[in-house]
Amino acid sequence: MIRAFVLYEGDVDPDRYAQHVELCRRVPAGAFRHGRVFGSPAGAPKHRYYAEFEWADMDGFKSAARDPSFAETAKDAEAMGVPFSVEFAELS
Repeated sequence: MIRAFVLYEGDVDPDRYAQHVELCRRVPAGAFRHGRVFGSPAGAPKHRYYAEFEWADMDGFKSAARDPSFAETAKDAEAMGVPFSVEFAELS
């Protein structure tokens, strides 16, 4: 299983993020999830919002990465103006 984690450093505008979600749902993925980060074991969390994409395998991820909708989500996330990072993980 492959996951892409998107971690936003600040709060996202709910109305603007709803538009972003519509773009994210166009990415060919097994699942797309998102939500507010509310805490951490060390007190205040470093990130304020979280999103993830999930694929069954590396082939599915590679196929999605080639899809224009995947790049479109990154450009749109940048346009929201909230700093974020993206990381990919292979789960076993």
